[in-house]
Amino acid sequence: MMKRAQSDTLGFAPQKDIVYNKLLPYADRLDDESNDLLSKIKGNLCRAVQLREIWPGVLFWTRKLSTYMRLYGRKFSKEDHVLFIKLLYELVTIPKLEISMMQGLARLLINLLKKKELLSREDLELSWRPLYELHDRILFSKTEHLGLNWFPNSVESVLKTLVKSCRPYFSESATQEMLDEWRPLLCPFDVTMQRAISYFELFLTTNLPPELHDKGFKLWFDELITLWLSVQNLPSWEMHLVNLFARLANDNIGYIDWDPYIPKIFTRILRSLNLPVGTSQMMVPRYVTNAYDISHVVLWVSSLLGGPSKQAQAQLSGLFNSITSFFHPSNHGRWLMKLMKLLQRLPFSVVRRLHRERYRKPTWLPPIPDSHKLTEEDITAFVESMMQPVLLAMFSKTGSLDAAQALQNLALMRPELVIPPVLEKTYPAMETLTEPHQLTATLSCMIGVARSLVSGGQRFPEGPTHMLPLLMRALPGVDPNDFSKCMITFQFIATFVTLVPLVDCSSALHERTDLTEVEREMCSASAEFEDFVLQFMDRCFALIDSSTLEQTREETETEKMTHLESLVELGLSSTFSTILTQCSLDIFKVALEKVFNFATTNIFETRVSGRMVADMCRAASKCHPAESLKVFVPHCCNIINQLAVNEEVLNEEELDKEFLWNLQLLSEVTRVDGDKVLPYRSDLVQILQLTLHLKCKQGYTLACNLLHHILRSSALIYPTEYCSVPGGFHQPISDYLPIKDWGRPGDLWNLDIRWHVPSLEETSFAFYLLDLILQPELQRLQRFAQGTQDMSRDDVLQSLTIIQHCLLGAGSLMPPLKGEPIPELVHSMVNLDETNLYTGAEYDKSRENYRDAVCKVMRQLLHHILEHSEDDTKSLFSIIKIISDLMHFKGSHKPEFDSRWKSFNLVKKSMENRLHGRKQHIRALLIDRVMLQHELRKLTVEGCQYRSIHQELMKDLLRLSTSTYSQVRSKAQSVLYTALGTYNFCCRDLIPHVLEFLNPENGSVTQQQFKGALYCLLGNHSGVCLANLHDWDCIAVTWPAIVRSGLSSAMSLEKPSIVRLFDDLADKIHRQYETIGVDFSIPGECCAVANQLMITGNPVPKEPVPSEEEAADGLKRQESKNFESVEKYKQLIGDLLDFLNNRNMPWKFEHIAIGFLSLLLRDDHQLPPPAVTFFVKSLNHDSLYVRKVAISAVAGIMKQIKKPHKKVPVSSSELCGGKELSGLVAGDRLDNQWLQYNGKTLPRTQQEWDSCVFVEKTHWGYYCWPRKLMMYAPMMEQPKQNLTREEMTEREQIIFDHFSDPVFINQFIEFLSLEDRKGKDKFSPRRFCLFKGLFRNFGDAFLPVLRPHMERLVADTHESKQRCVAEIISGLIRGCKHWSYSKVESLWELLCPLLRTALSNITIETYADWGTCIATACESRDPRKLYWLFELLMESPVNGEGGSFVDACRLYVLQGGLAQQEWRVPELLHRLLQYLEPKLTQVYKNVRERIGSVLTYIFMIDVNLPYTQPTTSPRISEFTERILLQLKPLTEVDEEIQNHVLEENEVGEQDERTQAIKLLKTVLKWLIASAGRSFSTAVPEHLRLLPLLFKIAPVENDDSYDELKRDAKTCLSLMSQGLLYTEQIPLVLIALQEIAGSSSWHARYTVLTYLQIMVFYNLFTFMSAQKAVNDVRALVIRLLEDEQLEVREMAATTLSGFLQCNFLSMDVPMQTHFEALCKTRLPKKRKRELGATVDTIPSADLVRRHAGVLGLSACILSSPYDVPIWMPQLLMDLSAHLNDTQPIEVCVVAYFPKDNGAVGLFFSLLSTKPVQCQVFTGIFFC
Repeated sequence: MMKRAQSDTLGFAPQKDIVYNKLLPYADRLDDESNDLLSKIKGNLCRAVQLREIWPGVLFWTRKLSTYMRLYGRKFSKEDHVLFIKLLYELVTIPKLEISMMQGLARLLINLLKKKELLSREDLELSWRPLYELHDRILFSKTEHLGLNWFPNSVESVLKTLVKSCRPYFSESATQEMLDEWRPLLCPFDVTMQRAISYFELFLTTNLPPELHDKGFKLWFDELITLWLSVQNLPSWEMHLVNLFARLANDNIGYIDWDPYIPKIFTRILRSLNLPVGTSQMMVPRYVTNAYDISHVVLWVSSLLGGPSKQAQAQLSGLFNSITSFFHPSNHGRWLMKLMKLLQRLPFSVVRRLHRERYRKPTWLPPIPDSHKLTEEDITAFVESMMQPVLLAMFSKTGSLDAAQALQNLALMRPELVIPPVLEKTYPAMETLTEPHQLTATLSCMIGVARSLVSGGQRFPEGPTHMLPLLMRALPGVDPNDFSKCMITFQFIATFVTLVPLVDCSSALHERTDLTEVEREMCSASAEFEDFVLQFMDRCFALIDSSTLEQTREETETEKMTHLESLVELGLSSTFSTILTQCSLDIFKVALEKVFNFATTNIFETRVSGRMVADMCRAASKCHPAESLKVFVPHCCNIINQLAVNEEVLNEEELDKEFLWNLQLLSEVTRVDGDKVLPYRSDLVQILQLTLHLKCKQGYTLACNLLHHILRSSALIYPTEYCSVPGGFHQPISDYLPIKDWGRPGDLWNLDIRWHVPSLEETSFAFYLLDLILQPELQRLQRFAQGTQDMSRDDVLQSLTIIQHCLLGAGSLMPPLKGEPIPELVHSMVNLDETNLYTGAEYDKSRENYRDAVCKVMRQLLHHILEHSEDDTKSLFSIIKIISDLMHFKGSHKPEFDSRWKSFNLVKKSMENRLHGRKQHIRALLIDRVMLQHELRKLTVEGCQYRSIHQELMKDLLRLSTSTYSQVRSKAQSVLYTALGTYNFCCRDLIPHVLEFLNPENGSVTQQQFKGALYCLLGNHSGVCLANLHDWDCIAVTWPAIVRSGLSSAMSLEKPSIVRLFDDLADKIHRQYETIGVDFSIPGECCAVANQLMITGNPVPKEPVPSEEEAADGLKRQESKNFESVEKYKQLIGDLLDFLNNRNMPWKFEHIAIGFLSLLLRDDHQLPPPAVTFFVKSLNHDSLYVRKVAISAVAGIMKQIKKPHKKVPVSSSELCGGKELSGLVAGDRLDNQWLQYNGKTLPRTQQEWDSCVFVEKTHWGYYCWPRKLMMYAPMMEQPKQNLTREEMTEREQIIFDHFSDPVFINQFIEFLSLEDRKGKDKFSPRRFCLFKGLFRNFGDAFLPVLRPHMERLVADTHESKQRCVAEIISGLIRGCKHWSYSKVESLWELLCPLLRTALSNITIETYADWGTCIATACESRDPRKLYWLFELLMESPVNGEGGSFVDACRLYVLQGGLAQQEWRVPELLHRLLQYLEPKLTQVYKNVRERIGSVLTYIFMIDVNLPYTQPTTSPRISEFTERILLQLKPLTEVDEEIQNHVLEENEVGEQDERTQAIKLLKTVLKWLIASAGRSFSTAVPEHLRLLPLLFKIAPVENDDSYDELKRDAKTCLSLMSQGLLYTEQIPLVLIALQEIAGSSSWHARYTVLTYLQIMVFYNLFTFMSAQKAVNDVRALVIRLLEDEQLEVREMAATTLSGFLQCNFLSMDVPMQTHFEALCKTRLPKKRKRELGATVDTIPSADLVRRHAGVLGLSACILSSPYDVPIWMPQLLMDLSAHLNDTQPIEVCVVAYFPKDNGAVGLFFSLLSTKPVQCQVFTGIFFC
C-alpha cells in the first residue's frame, strides 16, 4: 500500500530507497526534494556528456549522484537505473580516460550494481571485453615499469570489484569467448598461466540460469577441476582455481555433483592450513605463501553441505575432529590465525546460506532445489561438529572475539546445543577471582549469544531464566582495580539490559492464569530487578569513590582525565543510561532518589569523579526529564544562589568546590528534552547571568557548558527515548506483560519514534538567550577591536568562550553565511549549483543572522590581535575554533558523527540476527540509525558554493597558518584543510596566495611564514594536498614554485625542520602522483546513452537537450581543452628545466626538480627535446641520485621513440601446415613440433633466417592455438633500420650524438662500473632496459664505440665491472630482436669469445648477475634465434677447469637460459642430461647441489596434467630406472650405510659402492630441489627409492650428522608431505610394509614418523579407502610389538595421534586385543646375585605385555582434553601394571595424563572401589 502511494507522488516505482528516511519527522517533504535533485542530476549529467565536458561537468554531477544514493538509496526507476549503469559503463571504458577519473566513476558504477537482485539479466547486459581491455591495460601495463605511467595504489582492488559487480550481466556467449581468448595462455611453466587462471577466476560468470548451464560452467568445469586435481605442489595459481570453484559451488548449489571430489577437496583444505605434524617436519615455504584464502574455503565448504549424500558433513566433522586439539589455548603458532578465521567465518557462511534458502525474498538468481536445501538434521550435525573446537577457542591466545562471533551464529541455528555449554563455562568463571582472563573470555562469548538466550523460543524455552542469575553474578566485575574486566562487564550488562524490560512482573503470578511454567519462573525472578539496579548503583558509586583525583594523582600531575578513565566514564554512563531507559517507573523512582542522594550529599572534584557522577545524573534526567529536573534544578540553583550571595565569590580565582560541583551537576542534568527545561527558564537564566562572568576559569567554563546544553536541547531535532518497546512499560500488568517482550526486535514499520522538534516557544527562548548573552559580548569585543575599550586577555578569552558555546548550542538555528558567489574559477557549460537539503530547521528571516554578526566581529578582533598582541595564543585558538564552526557547524560535527556511525555498526554486528535478516534489530538501534540518517543529511555539504565571505575567512586562516607561533599555525592549517575540501574549486583561488610566501622576489617573508606556507601545500594525511592536485592548471604553478623557493631568502638548509618539510613534500608528491590525462575526449556512444537517459522515465529533467550548435561548441571546447593540456604540460617541463639551468639553485632543489621531471614522462606524449637532452646529459652527472633517475628516464624515452613494428594476424592452421589436431590436447604435438629447437634445421643462412617463422612468446601453442596469432610482418614491411643522422627525428639525433661520442661513452661506462653499496648491488633491470632500448632503436650503430669497453670489462674480475658488462650484453641480446641475419651473425661473433672469457672469470660475487643476464636475454625469445648462445653454453659446462666452483656457476648460467625456454628445447635437455648422467657422482657438494637444481628444470616439463601428451623432453621414469641400476650395490646389502667417501678425488678407480654413495648424494639433492618446484610428484618413481632412504635416515634430530643422512631425512620429510591419489596409496603402503620388515630398527622407526605425516596430509583420501585404513592400522599394531623399545614407543605415539584425529577409532576389538596382550604372563624373575647385569634382551612375552600397556596408554593420550566413556575402564586396566618390570612401569607412570580433566572423574570412581585407592594416589603423586 505504502509503495503504491509513494509511486503516485514520485511518478515512478523506486528500485530500493532507504527506509529510514520515512521515519524522519519531516519525511513528507523528502519525495519532492529527491525528485527535484534527481531531475537535476539527470539533466545536468546528460548535458555534460553530450557537451563533451568530462571536467568539471561529468565529474561534478556523478559525485552528486553518489551523494544522492547515500541519502536516498536507489530511489529511481528501473529504466533510469539501467541507463545510469550503461552511461557509466561507457564512461569508465573510455580508453584514454585519466586513471583517477576512471577510478571515481568505477566506484560509482560499483555502487549502482551493488544490489544485484534489483536488476536481472533480462534488464541489463554488459559486454565483457571492454572491461578486460581496461584491466589488461592497467594491471599488465607494458609501460608502467619504465615510469611512463603512474597508477594509484588502489586501482587494482577497484578494478577487481568492478569486474565482480559487472560479472552477473555478461552475455550468455561470453563464457565461450573468454575460453577462446585465454585458453592459449594455459602453459603451466609460464607466468601466463597465473594470468589466465586469475582472469578465469575474475571474469567467468557462474550464476547463469540452469537452462544456460551448457553455455556456462559446463564448458570448463571438467577441464579445470581435473587440472586442479592433478597439480600437487601448490603453484601460485592454484588458489585462484579454488576461489573460482568456491564461487561456482555457492552460485549453483544442487546443480553440480561434487561427491566424487569431496575427499580430495577436504584433503587439500587440510593441507592448506599448514598445521605442524610429527617432530621433524620440514616446511616448504611455497606452501605457506600460496595457501588458500580462508574466506573462499569457507564459502566452498558451506555450499557443499546438505544434499542427499551427506558426505560433506561427514568429512567436515572429520576435519574438525582432526584439528580440534590445535584450538586448545596451550597451542600457538603462525597457523592459529587461519584456524580462528575458519572457525569464525564458517558458521557465518552457513547462516547466510540458510537465510538465502528460507528467508530471503526470491530473486531472479537461480533458486536452490529442495533436494539440496539444508534439512534440520544437517543443521544439527553441522553445529555439533563445530562445538568442541569453538569451546576450546574461547580461551585462545588470539582473544575470544572469533569464538564469540562463531557462537553468535551457531546459537541462531541451535541455541539448545550452543548456549548450555557456554553457560557451564560462564558460571564458574564468574565465581573465580584468580582468573580474570577466563571471565573476560566467557563474558564476551555470552554477549554474542545474548539475543538467542533472552528470546528463548521453542528450541530453548528455558533460556530467559538464566538472565537474572547472570546479571547478578556479573556485578562484582565492576571492579576499580581491573580495567578490562570492568569494561567487559559494562558491555555485558548493557547488552542484556537493552534486550529486556526491567519491570517487576511478579504480581502477574496472582492475576493471570495463562502463563507457562517458564513464564511463571520469569515473572517471579523479575522481582529481583529492583535489587539488581540498586546493587549496580552501589558498585558504580564504589568505583567512583576510588577514582577521585585526590586518590589517583599526585599533586603535580595533570588534572585531565586519562584515556582509561574516559573509557570507564563512557562505559559507566552508557550502561547506566541503558538500565534506566529499560526500567519501569517504580524502579526508576527508587534509582533517581538514590543517585540524587549520592550526588547531593557529597561534593566531588569536577575533573574525574565529578564527571562520572554528573553523567549518572544526566542519564536519569534524560530518561524521565520531568521527575528528575523537579529534584535537581531547584536544589542546585538554591545552593549556587546561597553561595553567590557574597559578592567576593564572583571575583575569586579559585572557587569553592561545592559551588563548582553544583554548577557542573546543573550543566549536565539540563541536557534533556527542550520543552521540559522551559518551566525552569527564569531560574536558569538567573544562574547564567550570575556565573558566566566568574573570574575563575573553571567556573565560567562550566557556566558556558550549561548555556550550550540549554541552547542545544531547545534548538535540535532528536529522539527523546530509546526504550526497547514503543511507548515504554508504564501500562498495568493486567493489560500488558513485559516478559513477552524479552529480546523482541524493533518493528521498523511501527517504531513510533518520539521526536523532539523545536517548538516556537523553544526557539524564541533560544533567541532570547542569544539576545541577552551573545549580543553584549559581541558589542564589547567590537569596541575592543576598534580600540575604544580596554579588555584584559582573560576577559577576551572569556567572551570568546561564551560566543563559541552560543554557536555550538544554537548553530542549527542560524542560517549559513551570506556572500556573493565567486565567479569564473572554472568555466563550465552546465550549472554547478550547491544542493540544499531540508533538515527540519526553518530559518527565521526576520531576525538578525547571528552567524554573520559573529563572523564580522571575529574578523575585526582577529586583525586587531594579530597586529597588537600576536602572542595571545589562547584567544587565537578560540577564534580558529569559532571560524571553523562558522563555516561548517550546523548542529553536529563530522568526527563525532563518524565515530557514532562506527560504533553503531559495531553494536549492530554484535547483536544482529543474520538468519532472519530483514532488519530485525532492536528498537534502540533502529532509532539510532534513523537519527544517524538525520545527522548525515545535516553534514552533507555537496558542492558548496564558494562565496566572497568564505574567501575572506580562508585568507584569514591562511594568515593564521603562516603566523609566528607553531601551535597557532597547526590549528589554523587543519581548519584550512577542511575548508579546502568543502568549497568547490576554492583551491584554485587560494594557491596563488600560498605560493606568494615561497616567491624568492618577496623579500619580507619570515621563516615561520615560509614553513607555514609549505605545510599548507603539504596538507594532512586525509585531506587535499595542494601541491599535488590532479590538474594541469594547479601543478603548472605549484611545482615550479616549490623548486624556485630554493632561492628564497627564508629558505635555509641548516634548519632540519625545513629540510624535513621539503623531503616530506617531495615524498608525498611522488607517492600520490597519478599520471594526469591530456586527452579528455568523450566518444559518441556515451552521448547516445545520455540522450536516451534525458528523455526516458520520471522525473523528467527541466534542462533542455543540447542543440546542434551547443553540441558543436562542446566538441570545439573539447579539442581546445586537449590542446591546452598538452601546452601546459610542455610549459611545466620548460619551467622546471629553466630552474635546473640556474647555477645558484641548491643541490636539494635540483634533486626535487629532477624528481618532478621524472614523473612527467608519459606513454601518450613524447618528452620535449630539451628535456631529452637534459636527461641524456644527466647520465654523466656527478650525483648518484641524478644518474639513477636519468637511467630510468632515458630507458623510458627509448620506449617513447621506439618505432612500432607491424604485426599481421596468421591463422594457426597455416603455421602448422594443416597438422592441427581436433579436440583438446596439450603438450608436445605434431602441430607445435616446428616451434621446438632442432639442431638439424637451425637457420644458418640469410635465406633460411628470412623464411623461418619465429614465435617469440614461449606459451603460444602449448595448450592450444589462438584463433588468430599476431606475427611480425616480413622484414620489407618493417621500419627501416640503421637510419643516417639526417633521417632521424630531433630526439633520436640527440641520443645518437651523445652515444656516438667516445668521451661521453667513456665517462658513462666509468660511472656504470662503479660500486654503489658493497655486497648489496644486483643486476639492474633499469640499465638493462636502457641498453635494450638503445640497441633496439639504433641497431648496431654504437657497437664500435662500446666494443673496446666490453672487452676490457669482461677481462676484469671486479664484481662491479662484470655486472656492468652483463647488463650491456643482456640488453644487446634482447635488443637485436629485429636485426637482419648478417648483423646478428656478426654480433654473435663478437659475443661468443666475450661470454667464454666471462664464464671462465666468474666469481662468487658475479655468478648471480651472469645468471640473471642470460635468463633475461633468453626471456620471451624464440630459441632458434639464440642457437649460438645455447650451443656455447652447452659446450662442456662441467669440465673441471677453474675448479668445482666455476663448474657450478656455469651450470647455473646454463640453467637460467634453459629454464626460460620451458618446453621448447627438448633436444637441448636430452643432450644436457646425457652429458650430466656420467657426472652425477661428482665429489663436490656445491656442484652436486647445482646439478640437483638443474635436474629439476630438466624434468620440469614431464608433468602429469590432464589432456596433456607425454612429453618429448626427458622423463623421470626412464631416468629413475637408470639410477636404480647404479644404486644396486646399496640396495642389495642389508647393512647400514655409512658415508666413507673422502671429499677429494682420489686417483684410481673407486669401488662400485663408493660411486653409488656419491650418486645417491646427488640424487637426494635433486629430490629435495624438486619438492618445492615441480607441479606433480612422481610417486611411483619415488617409491622405488624409499627403501634406500629409510636405511640412511637417522632417527634423532641432530645436526652433527653428515650431509648424506641429513639430506635423506629432509627428503623423507618432504616426500611424506606430498599429496597422494587414491590409486597411489596401496603402492605406498606396500613399500612401507616391506620396509617395516627390514632388519634395521632405524628404518622401522622412521616408517612410523613417515606414516604420521603422510596420513595427516592426505587424511580424507585415506579415509575414503577403507582397505587403506585397515592396512595402516595393522602396520601400527604390528610395530607396537616390535622387539626394539624405541620402535614400540614411536608406534604408541603414532597410534594415539591417529586416534586423536579420528583416523582410527577405539573400537571393542582393538581394546580387547590390547587387554589380552596386557595379560601376557611374565616368567618369574630369576634369583640373581646382587650386581649381576640385567638380562637386556627382553623375552617375547615382555614385549607383548609392554605392547598391550603401550596400546592402552596411547588410547588414553589420544583424548588429552576430555574423558570419553571408555577411559575409566582402561585406567583400571593400566593401574594393574604399576609394579611390572621395566620398561613397563616407567611407561605406565609416564603415560598417565598429568593435566587431564579426568582427575575428578577418577576420584568419583575411587569412592566406590576403596581397594584401588592407594594405586591411584600413587599414580598421581609419583
